[in-house]
Amino acid sequence: MGVAASGQAIIGIGTDLVEIDRIAVAIARTPRFVHRVFSEAEQTYALAATSPAERFAVRFAAKEAVLKAMGLGLGGAALADIEVHRNETTGQPFLQLSGSAQKAAEARNITQWQLSLSHTKTMAQAFVIATG
Repeated sequence: MGVAASGQAIIGIGTDLVEIDRIAVAIARTPRFVHRVFSEAEQTYALAATSPAERFAVRFAAKEAVLKAMGLGLGGAALADIEVHRNETTGQPFLQLSGSAQKAAEARNITQWQLSLSHTKTMAQAFVIATG
C-alpha cells in the first residue's frame, strides 16, 4: 500500500472516462436519470451551465471512479450518495459521501478523498485517490 503526501495510506484509486454525448442522450431519453443520480446541489450547478451535459458527465465519471477506488462496481453504492462539490474560493472539486457510499467508505477505512476532474467537448474524466 502506498502513502499519500498527507502521510495516510492509499487505500484505492479509481478513474473513469465518460462520453458527454452518452450522458446527454441519457438525460433526454430518461429525465428521471438526473434526479436518480445527482443531488439537488449537483443539478443546480450543472443546469446553470450553457452545456449541462458536460457538468453532469464529469460528475458521473467521478461517481464511478469513487466506486472503483472502493473496489465496487455500479450498484455497489447509490450514485446519489456520492456528491461532487466545488470549493467556492478556489474552484477545487471535492467529494461528500452519505448513505450507502459513506458506509462503504467507512468499511474500507477511507477517511479522505482526492479528486481531479477534466473534460473536453466530447469526453469527461475523473480520477480519485482514497486514503485512510
